[in-house]
Amino acid sequence: MFSGIIEEFATVVAIKKDRDNIDFTLRCSFVEELGIDQSVAHNGVCLTVVSIQDDTYTVTAMKETLERSNLGLLQVGDKVNVERSMLMNGRLDGHIVQGHVDETARCINVEDANGSTYFTFEYKEDKEMALNGYFTVDKGSVTVNGVSLTVCNPTKNTFQVAIIPYTFEHTNFCDIKVGSVVNLEFDIIGKYIARLQQLR
Repeated sequence: MFSGIIEEFATVVAIKKDRDNIDFTLRCSFVEELGIDQSVAHNGVCLTVVSIQDDTYTVTAMKETLERSNLGLLQVGDKVNVERSMLMNGRLDGHIVQGHVDETARCINVEDANGSTYFTFEYKEDKEMALNGYFTVDKGSVTVNGVSLTVCNPTKNTFQVAIIPYTFEHTNFCDIKVGSVVNLEFDIIGKYIARLQQLR
């Protein structure tokens, strides 16, 4: 489980395809604190550390993960938002994030807000997914590339988020522009409520 509070961004230093899987090797400041089998969220995707060597570590993404996320688009040198799993004695500063990306969205607008920045994202309009809780609500939570954010101005398949300068500088939001593909995880509470409604 994660909170959506990004620790830093890691840099992709190597990519290796292994049948339908891809091994990503990354470098970040806390490599020495990692252990094999540890869970780390990468752009919001929970992946298992499978190897540690010198100042880098490697994780494996399987076909299902690559199809649902933007990880398959990564290239060497790209920045990836990373967060280690929550400590049970810590504060939940963001919201409950599972690290299970639901789908991708595309940035369709970036607007300066006199210090902060508004990003607008569009995802596939799918009535069945919406009935299962895959949607956003005004002032609700959403995870974009692993970042816990508050939703503004949602429609059937778009929403905005307001990014403060600190978040812009310390996550890969600094690289997001119109056309960029991001990972979405919708709020788990909404999914449970939708499922309960179906069972009534």
